[in-house]
Amino acid sequence: MRVIEQLFDHVPDTVFFVKGLDGLYRLVNRSLVERCGLRSKSELLGRHVRAIFPNELGGRYAAQDEAVLRSGRPIEERLELHWYPNRRTGWCLTTKLPLRTAEGRVVGLVGISRDLRAPGDREIIPPSLTRVLEYLERNYQDPVSPAALARLAGLSPVRFARLIKRIFRLTPSQLITQTRLAAASRLLEETDKAVAEVALACGFYDHSAFARSFKSATGVTPRDFRLRSR
Repeated sequence: MRVIEQLFDHVPDTVFFVKGLDGLYRLVNRSLVERCGLRSKSELLGRHVRAIFPNELGGRYAAQDEAVLRSGRPIEERLELHWYPNRRTGWCLTTKLPLRTAEGRVVGLVGISRDLRAPGDREIIPPSLTRVLEYLERNYQDPVSPAALARLAGLSPVRFARLIKRIFRLTPSQLITQTRLAAASRLLEETDKAVAEVALACGFYDHSAFARSFKSATGVTPRDFRLRSR
């Protein structure tokens, strides 16, 4: 496992960690140290997420850890908005897997959290896909489906999904959700629109569904996110 830790030290956009049954960090890579705004791994090892991250983030991560350790079921590629040092936000995909003994007993967990390419980063994106992304950025408030985006790109749904996954490491549905939630977070930060107005402006026609989706991705309610960002 130490070799894997050393390997992940050379992957700057991916956090790697191992935790015991008590939820304490056993192994971490440099990316996690930097994401937490710390200077060395020793500041993380032997500590709990609740002692490292702000209350809402620490609580969300602890709940995830406890669910994996209790049930033995993994969390795979969960789309989340993360707060970095200096109040900067960024999107990531988080996966947590249970660690088991040869007999199958859960003794800890191992996880990664991969920073995502921003949809505006078009350095290696084909022109047909650029057109799709520009359309999504302009029309995310409308009913938009992966199939409709695939047609706009002139690709089959399967080929379109593979391309989106290769470039953004997201499914088409996750890309749509990320675009809408990113727009919602901007409106919450930059305007005084009511939360219900923000939801509608970003393609969420059910206010409670928006609140659930937003909290699932950020760990806080839209109202609390607005208060924190200010």
